[in-house]
Amino acid sequence: MTISYDAVLDEMVSVARQAGALTQGYFKRFREIEIGIKGPADFVSDADKESELLIRRYLFERYPNWSFTGEEFPPVDRHDQEFRWLVDPIDGTTNFINGMHYTISIALRRGNETVAGVLFNPPADEMFTAIKGQGSFMNGERLKVSEQADIGLMCIGTGLPTPGLSLYPGSYERLDAIRAPVGAVRIVGSAANSCAYVAMGRLTGYYEETGFVDTAAGILFVEEAGGIVTDWWGRGPEYFEQTGAMIVANKATHAYLIEKLKHVPKKDTKHPKGV
Repeated sequence: MTISYDAVLDEMVSVARQAGALTQGYFKRFREIEIGIKGPADFVSDADKESELLIRRYLFERYPNWSFTGEEFPPVDRHDQEFRWLVDPIDGTTNFINGMHYTISIALRRGNETVAGVLFNPPADEMFTAIKGQGSFMNGERLKVSEQADIGLMCIGTGLPTPGLSLYPGSYERLDAIRAPVGAVRIVGSAANSCAYVAMGRLTGYYEETGFVDTAAGILFVEEAGGIVTDWWGRGPEYFEQTGAMIVANKATHAYLIEKLKHVPKKDTKHPKGV
């Protein structure tokens, strides 16, 4: 099947902007939002659900046979499962409900590859786009990862669970292992936006253990901007897409993070045998 990914990307940008307008209506009243609890430190609002439904309806109207996986509702498997949307309708929900920057992430998978991605940060009006093999862009400007190689000037992003949260064990041990010599560690609060920041050079690298739906588009941005994406032991997508343990970075920061993260913590269940 021959697909014009340029045309598909235009549709992705359009619906991301629509979802941005919808969520901004809530965002401007963030102190009034009624919040439900999905789990520890994992909040969901009406805005998440409405955003996902808007995106799903829009995409199904245009591509009725393609499948869909979102964050808020069960996956929808259509006749053509070669193509699948991966959608996070609000990445950074905790940011969102506290009036901080959040993103809307849409990726298109064809088989085992991400072939197009869009990430929209409505408060900043930043639209990140990429088609595999054609580079990544923010508001039309081509992106390139930072060339920073001095460890003392590296700016590294990550995410941290609240104390006592056992979903991703070892987060604080990993932070302790990497933080001493680097210039700065930053928590952006959105995995997707953190990847985009690496692609454009705001961060020299980012590591976290997180869901692939959150980061599929962001990973494509980094790869298309000349960055490196692996798991904590240098392995490829067949591992990090399944485990969520990933490093996205420029060359020097990637080498630094691999060296620091591959040994800690031993208690994690997702490291390779013998490491």
